[in-house]
Amino acid sequence: MPLKPSLLFSVLCVASLSACAQAPSSDAAEGEKGAAQASAAAPAPIETRPGTPEDRARQAIESINPAIQIDAIAAAPLPGFREVVVGGQTVYVSDDGKYLLQGSLFDVEAKRDVSQAGVAEVRRKLIADVPEGDRIVFAPTNPKYTVSVFTDVECGYCRKLHQDIAEYNKRGIAVEYLAFPRMGLNTPDYDLMVSVWCAPDRRKALTDAKEGNRVPPRTCDNPVARQYALGQRVGLTGTPMIITESGVQMPGYMPPDALLAALQQVEAADGG
Repeated sequence: MPLKPSLLFSVLCVASLSACAQAPSSDAAEGEKGAAQASAAAPAPIETRPGTPEDRARQAIESINPAIQIDAIAAAPLPGFREVVVGGQTVYVSDDGKYLLQGSLFDVEAKRDVSQAGVAEVRRKLIADVPEGDRIVFAPTNPKYTVSVFTDVECGYCRKLHQDIAEYNKRGIAVEYLAFPRMGLNTPDYDLMVSVWCAPDRRKALTDAKEGNRVPPRTCDNPVARQYALGQRVGLTGTPMIITESGVQMPGYMPPDALLAALQQVEAADGG
């Protein structure tokens, strides 16, 4: 029996928090500005040719949740289905648009999860589009690896990661921070991260914030709301979210040696 619309709506809300999250309240000018920045950064809807399996897949997704942002539609490893990337997750829609499958697709012969390749490529492209000047970078000279880290100034594991930032750098790992105020826009958490990104010395301000030290309140034209929306779009479910240059998501916080080993493994799998 087909899934009920309400259940499928919930499934796709999980896949795309930005499409389903409650909008911030309208009683604070900075929160309104942040919401407007996030909205302005929203991409144009994906286009498909009428009568194609891709078009039927798009229509099927939009019939469940018209607000959802589809990032990619392509042929699936599963015959008779299209692979659709939404909110940092992969779902599969039958070529006639009638059925939707959600979950990992494991290639038994290759012994790998083939549902992650499309998601990783979407993440790679989206994060590559973030201007270097919008990131807060802690990097060694000539880094061997670079990771993008969606961070919050309040979360314990984000602070734990930053305490060892010099150790990551010693292992040849550059850390490029992106903002994700996990309490949402128009919150004290968001305001603090705006103050960090607007500080004359962002690196010092970020370190101060993560150590619980006072950061002078500031406002400016900043990327915090845009990066918050980006985090939702790439499937962030918790901070810190660590993503490799090839778009592979690491399993949450990892100590320096563990992250280095994981990056070496990803490099080997990518043929590096």
